[in-house]
Amino acid sequence: MERECEKSVVAVVTEPRFTQRYRDYLEKQKLLDRLHRAEKLRDGTVALPVLAGTLSEQHLQELRNRVAPGSTCTLTQLLDPLPSKKALVCSPAQRLCLEVRRWVEGRGVTWSAELEADLPRSWQRHGDLMLLSEDCFQATQWKSLEPELWETVASALGVQRLARRGRVLPDGARTPSVTLLLGDHGWVEHMDNGIRYEFDITRCMFSFGNITEKLRVASLACAGEVLVDLYAGIGYFTIPFLVHAGAAFVHACEWNPHAVVALRKNLEINGVADRCQIHFGDNRKLKLSNTADRVNLGLIPSSEEGWPIACQVLRKDVGGILHIHQNVESFSGKNPQPPRSSNTEKEHWPHPQKIADKRGNGTTGNVRGEVVSSVSKPEWQRWAESAETQITSLLHQVHGRVWRTRILHVHPVKSYAPHVDHIVLDLECRPVL
Repeated sequence: MERECEKSVVAVVTEPRFTQRYRDYLEKQKLLDRLHRAEKLRDGTVALPVLAGTLSEQHLQELRNRVAPGSTCTLTQLLDPLPSKKALVCSPAQRLCLEVRRWVEGRGVTWSAELEADLPRSWQRHGDLMLLSEDCFQATQWKSLEPELWETVASALGVQRLARRGRVLPDGARTPSVTLLLGDHGWVEHMDNGIRYEFDITRCMFSFGNITEKLRVASLACAGEVLVDLYAGIGYFTIPFLVHAGAAFVHACEWNPHAVVALRKNLEINGVADRCQIHFGDNRKLKLSNTADRVNLGLIPSSEEGWPIACQVLRKDVGGILHIHQNVESFSGKNPQPPRSSNTEKEHWPHPQKIADKRGNGTTGNVRGEVVSSVSKPEWQRWAESAETQITSLLHQVHGRVWRTRILHVHPVKSYAPHVDHIVLDLECRPVL
């Protein structure tokens, strides 16, 4: 931790033999500054840092007359205060608590357990912007401390801008409800597997938990293929398909205008804009058919509304592969659980879970698979088989002929919520000639 040379602190000065009594009193009265250490001055006296604006003349008289009779008690200013051991070893959350508490008490507001419990316990860093959790700073006392409060929080977390997220709006576009607390704009930048993403965090979603799926998509062999991304967003999967997987062309569908602005920008800065066409609007009205070797349906909790159009855009002559995202509930306590992290947003399984093929004897209809991974769940398999059945029926309706489908993989992306897993089904779809 760097020394905060630009900040000075007020300190109470007394003789060494009275230091401990002074410290006990200041700590009991919640006046002691725990972020900075006591210092021995050149004249042999000791300076005990105190919280700014908290010490009154009554406190000084109490120290001189009752706490340590006969002691000298003066105030000084430490221009280059040294951080305490507590400040040096504390976690970011502890440091945030210490600095906010010191600042709040310096403004005459009584610190309480309720205020401490109302501080954020988790956040996401986006460059120089920190996105706080939605359940923090809800107490009414904070209102009187804004907007200076946000400068203190940002300083404690080492950023320039602050935002607080809310719940995703149920508007179909998964628009985030994010409030900018400090800063002039919400545009941020991320580098992910060599790909640069820029977006306005107050307008567009970004999930760190999808990194395993983006890496998997990047590793697919898509050279020469045409892909349709039905829920492109800012380009989470569109760009990896183009940059790393080698797709020849992508049709990217998106109806959130703010996401489209970011998508267009991201295609340009990653040098793949000439190999992508953006289709703005409701993908259910997409005027595209007989085009795709591969379709990505990256929408949760379900992409089922996009299944008919996914079948429509597949090539009629050879078909292709669908990547179908879904949130699947599972309540079986007997299944081995994938590893968990402390932050639900970042929970994921590091390796794709494969499905062993069981080829049928017939020439039409479905070819079932079976989940064989040690961390697979029967709920995933049941949902995959149900989705396969529905897709097979849709393909027949859309194209007027029989198609064969085959489960290739069921790939877990992350834990979305307790007993809810975000998974991806890779489904091969081929017309029966």
